[in-house]
Amino acid sequence: MNILITGNMGYIGPCLVQHLRESHPNAFLLGLDMGYFANCLTNEAMLPECKVDLQFFADMRKLPAACMQGVDAVVHLAAISNDPMGNQFEDVTFDINFKASVELAKMAKAAGVKAFVYASSCSMYGSADDSARTETSPLNPLTAYAKSKVNSEKELSQLADDTFKTTSLRFSTACGMSDRLRLDLVLNDFVAGAVASKKITILSDGSPWRPLINVKDMARAIEWAILRDRTDGGNFLAVNVGCDEWNYQVKDLAQAVAKVIPDVAVSINKDAQPDKRSYKVNFELFKKLAPAHQPQVDIFTTIKELKDGLESMGFSDSNFRQSRFMRLKVLIDLQRRGLIDDRLEWTIKNKQGGR
Repeated sequence: MNILITGNMGYIGPCLVQHLRESHPNAFLLGLDMGYFANCLTNEAMLPECKVDLQFFADMRKLPAACMQGVDAVVHLAAISNDPMGNQFEDVTFDINFKASVELAKMAKAAGVKAFVYASSCSMYGSADDSARTETSPLNPLTAYAKSKVNSEKELSQLADDTFKTTSLRFSTACGMSDRLRLDLVLNDFVAGAVASKKITILSDGSPWRPLINVKDMARAIEWAILRDRTDGGNFLAVNVGCDEWNYQVKDLAQAVAKVIPDVAVSINKDAQPDKRSYKVNFELFKKLAPAHQPQVDIFTTIKELKDGLESMGFSDSNFRQSRFMRLKVLIDLQRRGLIDDRLEWTIKNKQGGR
């Protein structure tokens, strides 16, 4: 099987490649990435991209035709990947996350790709009451990022047919250790604060609900989506990915970190404006359809892995929210240095090809 992974040089990509290498050792893996975060490495012994068979460096808005040759399945991770970046680069988010995603799917279908897996997000539920959101619940996207996911999903549903199986995985908020760690994710942020300064600073009042999922479990779900039979969801499937036990209020996440890492002070901003991004999610459909690919990593194991990973790096940056582990900061720094422009295109000639 030949599998193309877009955005493989991000946070999830290295974990997915490792998982597929172990579960499908004979698969031919292709990566495609813009390379914004290529140098945001943690403490790995080797470059993660050495584990793919062919690496393309390309802009999602200018895809090389060669990337689809002989491909059986596409896993589409590439995106402007969170709310702060989406707010800063709203037009680019629309172009990359929506327009380019739809063009990628059309290109894949025309090339004879059989399975298309789209990394969507539970953030599309936006602000909700205390009842857990199901796949049929109303969508209420509040940000450019969430809106791009909703729009893409609608278009992908129209492209799916008996020859083109499309799966939209509405992921919970990612967390856990990676070869390209992000600290602009709520649990990762809390562990980083605890390790660096013995302090956890909650920017909100701590009350919003968030479903979480470890990146290793995201990889398991993606493998299932690549291989799923059409009897499990049809030609197009949108499914919440996570588990009911991982619906947490933000303040409870902080307390979980404090249980694993001793002598940590937790600070809550009681004067913060209410965070409208609050939702619990129901994962019964995923549990029914993918019983062999359910999340396996619990919250305390995730916290310990993050702690151990950060400590092995000698991590001690109490000002990490201004560091290269924050994706928006990386893009802003690339702009400041004149390496990318306002449309997040490289200002130097970037050859598209394989290694």
